[in-house]
Amino acid sequence: CVQPSVPPVPNYKLSMSIPEWLQAIQTYMKMLQYNHTGTQFFEIRKTRPLSGLMETAKEMTRESLPIKCLEAVILGIYLTNGQPSVERFPISFKTHFSGNYFHHVVLGIYCNGRYGSLGMSRRSDLMDKPLTYRTLSDLIFDFEDSYKKYLHSVKKVKIGLYVPHEPHSFQPIEWKQLVLNVSKMMRTEVRKELEKFARDMRMKILKPSSAHSPTKERPRGKSLSPRRRQGSPQRRACRRDKS
Repeated sequence: CVQPSVPPVPNYKLSMSIPEWLQAIQTYMKMLQYNHTGTQFFEIRKTRPLSGLMETAKEMTRESLPIKCLEAVILGIYLTNGQPSVERFPISFKTHFSGNYFHHVVLGIYCNGRYGSLGMSRRSDLMDKPLTYRTLSDLIFDFEDSYKKYLHSVKKVKIGLYVPHEPHSFQPIEWKQLVLNVSKMMRTEVRKELEKFARDMRMKILKPSSAHSPTKERPRGKSLSPRRRQGSPQRRACRRDKS
């Protein structure tokens, strides 16, 4: 029988612009394909240190199996390591459709004053976005508008911190430094919260919420509000991901 072809892992070339490089990474992830099987091939515990998750990403490139949104975030971090001008941070969405809640996550990208994203989804407009958005809120609202096409209402948006470029770091990824109950907020209010958070991120003044004493998470998710607890065991971030 014919062996399925294994897509080559993209290599950064000095002649490439950053948008071209991000496009090469996204094309590679699309070649792996979205995992529709119902079985998750790679176990990803969100509380693991970055170094462990990067080992899993290496395994993904070796196995070349289909992936879902959470694996795509880890793979995107792995493939963009060593590009210090490219800042990466997780963006999670909780949406409601037809009586059910759905969870989805993408990798936010910030570079040269512009925002974009990498990711995987069943829906082509709920994964990668070009590096053209002037503000973080413009990017988030674009995702929200995409969700509306599929009659999903966005309930919560969670933004994490920049992921270090040190692949051997024992630090876990900070997945939800800012939590916004967007369904209960005006867009102007959401924009204001996101822009304050984005400014703090760019100035690198935010610290992982696990570094704070555990106080109750404020419902509007102010920039520096610590989270309630140290992350529950990984639930499938993409389960029933209609995205």
